Amino acid sequence: MTEAGRLEPAAEEGQLDAALRALAHPRRRAMLRLVLGGERTATELAAAAGASGPDASRHLKVLREAGLLTMRAERTTRLYRLDPTRLWEVRALLDGFWDDRLATLKVVAETMASEATERRGTA
Repeated sequence: MTEAGRLEPAAEEGQLDAALRALAHPRRRAMLRLVLGGERTATELAAAAGASGPDASRHLKVLREAGLLTMRAERTTRLYRLDPTRLWEVRALLDGFWDDRLATLKVVAETMASEATERRGTA
């Protein structure tokens, strides 16, 4: 960790990679969609994902380890909640790709417009 309490860049990338891997599975995405509305039990999340108990447990573990979910125990029930921090990091990464593509598209469009103007001027 750095002095500010943030993870080292390599550790942050590892956590971001884990989040992307976690998001790659449709059952885990179904679970995340459900917790967008608030805390849910493991049973509710399993049902939403169409997963058996053990399969749901594995998916929930992946989501927790990726930093996408938090869990708290209330007596014998485990309640899961979205931790939006990692999702914001994933979004920032994807936005960066999109911003790069838009910047490239802008340059191409401006170049084409400039060339068209030059052609009209010499014609």
